[in-house]
Amino acid sequence: MLPCRDPPADRRMSRVEGLKADSPHFTLEGKPFRILGGSIHYFRVPRAYWEDRLLKLKACGLNTLTTYVPWNLHEPQRGVFKFDEELDVDAYLSLAAKLGLWVILRPGPYICAEWDLGGLPSWLLRDPHMRLRSTYRGFTEAVDSFFNELIKKVLPHQYSRGGPIIAVQVENEYGAYATDQQYMPFIKEALLSRGVAELLLSSDGSDGLKFGGVEGVLETVNFQKLKMDDINYLDKKQPQRPKMVMEYWSGWFDLWGDLHQVYTAENIRAVVAEILNLDMSINLYMFHGGTNFGFMNGASAVDLPTPKAMITSYDYDAPLSEAGDYTTKYHLLRNLFSLYHTQPPPDLPPQHQRADYTPLVAQEHLSLWDSLSFTDEPLRSEGPVNMENLPVNNGNGQSYGYTLYETAIGNGGGTLNAMNHVRDRALVFVDRQFVGVLDYETQELSVPEGKGDRTLSLLVENWGRVNYGKTLDDQRKGLIGDIEFNKLVLRDFVIHSLSMEPAFVNSFQASGCWAPMSEQPSACPGFFLASLHVNGSPKDTFIKLSGWGKGVVFINGKNLGRYWSIGPQLTLYLPGPWLRSGINQLLVFEEQKTDHNIEFTSSPDYGKTEHVK
Repeated sequence: MLPCRDPPADRRMSRVEGLKADSPHFTLEGKPFRILGGSIHYFRVPRAYWEDRLLKLKACGLNTLTTYVPWNLHEPQRGVFKFDEELDVDAYLSLAAKLGLWVILRPGPYICAEWDLGGLPSWLLRDPHMRLRSTYRGFTEAVDSFFNELIKKVLPHQYSRGGPIIAVQVENEYGAYATDQQYMPFIKEALLSRGVAELLLSSDGSDGLKFGGVEGVLETVNFQKLKMDDINYLDKKQPQRPKMVMEYWSGWFDLWGDLHQVYTAENIRAVVAEILNLDMSINLYMFHGGTNFGFMNGASAVDLPTPKAMITSYDYDAPLSEAGDYTTKYHLLRNLFSLYHTQPPPDLPPQHQRADYTPLVAQEHLSLWDSLSFTDEPLRSEGPVNMENLPVNNGNGQSYGYTLYETAIGNGGGTLNAMNHVRDRALVFVDRQFVGVLDYETQELSVPEGKGDRTLSLLVENWGRVNYGKTLDDQRKGLIGDIEFNKLVLRDFVIHSLSMEPAFVNSFQASGCWAPMSEQPSACPGFFLASLHVNGSPKDTFIKLSGWGKGVVFINGKNLGRYWSIGPQLTLYLPGPWLRSGINQLLVFEEQKTDHNIEFTSSPDYGKTEHVK
């Protein structure tokens, strides 16, 4: 049985030989070493809970933490970098070292991760000729700029410098994309030239395993069900070298309108046991999924007629739940991994308490139309302009949220045709009266007759960019082309950017523009304000909006993410650290319907389940 050595308590030990892959087993300091890893993404977990989640990973018998790096969050504007709060990767790596965990860093630049555009920043798409994940100059220059900032922050955390990073991944699952033979060598050199000195890995699923490798980089495989053909391929391609499952999928992601995907604990234990019996190393993806807070969820277009958006929760049916709870999977795997250690695993950290807060009723309301006075000056344009090319965000375009397109139409009725140019979903209004929805499935709407010139408004939502596959270059959002009314192309648009950034939300949240609910009992779309009073220390909870339709929830200015009555997800995770003792401002943006009631529950509801096939 191959041992699984834990990191030494004394990190000041002499570092002579890092992780090597020159024999059938990994070695660390020249001694056999097996990676037992688990994925936890710092950007999907409140910073206050990082330590809790990592301690629970270690208590499961794992010795290695793996994490992606989301370029789109770290560089929200070209040349403007964020490495603070939940994005403080330096602090995250330091915490892993403090807790005695090794780290495999997966810096991208593309990460997939069921994350908007696979982690690539949307401002790249302002270039009409952009070719993502290629050696197109516009892309490589942007990657170089980002890596200049990122890599200098992670270099001190390398094993050779006394830190926890024992390996670094070169891009991610490029074999399934494989459009440019020079791309993977470019990423490899981008890492090496900036001082990355630890073992380099690549990872691919079965569909891309034969096309994603690069010379001098150890290939690893991703799967949920063990396929010996893949293992035999690795044996043949890399004889006498270690074999590793970089992503053993412990569950699966969910899409709006589908069922909640689950994968049984017993099946997982059986496959993991077989992997370990083969003397392979393993990383659980995910060990703890966390949450797609804000507008960060991706979308899936694989084997679907039209894209479908990921839900806000990234629970993933993982061993550690969205809120950090132990599951049956966790306990089964902990018992299994304990067989591969000479010492018993650490004691289980205690569970966090949760609260069923008293239900609330929204007391005040601000219509979407009234909120426009708090937005930047609108763009006046002859034709529609997609979100990414709007002159906002210091010339970086609009990345997320909603965009409102308005133009004049005459008094006659007729047919509005989207021309397949709505990305992804538009609420349509005439003189602020709701007419219908345009999306991938509905391309035409009937518009009733009226009096005089009327205003046509389309509130277009970017519900998440595709994160995987060969359509990444086509993920521009908003209205991406002309639309027609009675077969005539509409012109002369006024375009409002509604990215729902904290500055916008906070600007009117504290204003005196709110109307009592009694005066506007059912006006949608709009913002609805309620106050949550917390006595004592705040606790985790889940928000339930049973009588609402579709929208976004903010707590004290933080965007918790989207809700949608079609499910499967019927609750939103509200972390206790994002609440404060006393009054908390809870703001809901609702698109179409509400009964004004806001409930809280201590248990999540992810909807009806379906077993992963």
